[in-house]
Amino acid sequence: MRIPMKKMAHTKGIVFLIIFLLPLISKSQNADTTTTVVNKKRLGILIGGSSLAYGASLIALSNLWYSNSQQQSFHFFNDNAEWKQMDKIGHFYSSFYISYASSRALRWANVNQNKSNLIGSLTGFLITAPIEILDGFSSAYGASVGDLAADAGGSAFYYTQIALWKEPRIYPKLSFHTTHYAALRPNVLGDTWSSELLKDYNGQTHWWSFDMDKFMPFPKWLNLAVGYGAQGMVYARDSQNRQNGYQSFRQYYLALDFDLTGIKTKSKFVRSLIFFGNMIKIPAPTIEFSKKGISYYGLYF
Repeated sequence: MRIPMKKMAHTKGIVFLIIFLLPLISKSQNADTTTTVVNKKRLGILIGGSSLAYGASLIALSNLWYSNSQQQSFHFFNDNAEWKQMDKIGHFYSSFYISYASSRALRWANVNQNKSNLIGSLTGFLITAPIEILDGFSSAYGASVGDLAADAGGSAFYYTQIALWKEPRIYPKLSFHTTHYAALRPNVLGDTWSSELLKDYNGQTHWWSFDMDKFMPFPKWLNLAVGYGAQGMVYARDSQNRQNGYQSFRQYYLALDFDLTGIKTKSKFVRSLIFFGNMIKIPAPTIEFSKKGISYYGLYF
């Protein structure tokens, strides 16, 4: 029996995230917080535009990832032990930012702040969860309970912060560097920089950046970030890597980060760039902890 390999889970999430976020962010920069009257025209534009973007995203994913695989009855596949759970954090990351952007876009339509935060958070999960339905009907994949839990976790992480502090203070971020592992299995881990960015988990680091000045006296432009990554993953599972002579292991990081949200501008375009830029971890001094000991980097990305 062929075992499904969900090697593209994070890739799908990132592509879907980018396509779906673009129309939301452009609208969310015009939010009017001075009125409580719902702008039905704007709400209609938002719902219609988001629906079109959502449909286009699903069609693109269907053509890119499922066209070469056979369809079968809906089934689950337990991939929780794969890739040191890096793909799960990718789901968390995507769901968080779709929740965040959806909430801000609803404020553009003057939807009540509490409602926009709740609906936006639910949207983050409801938008990402259908990917598992597509996976479930594909013989090459299979729906993952772990992915669904990560989708829910990202939305919950956004809403919990809003409930506690009325704003996000801890931002998931992503950084990437190329590794030599991609050349060992380029069909799986990528054969160009752009494909490695999406496929090679060895080069990805996921971060949680803490807006420290919201918690204690601290420079407004400076954050502290904790990160998670893994190395030695030429194959999805630890047993597969060991059988082929590779030792996969986890890495943990502590680093400085920069708070782009502290940049004040009246330009809607610049504010959109800041939103996207704040999704990326800027290179900074970093300490790494792993089974190989402690390493120090003047700049780590």
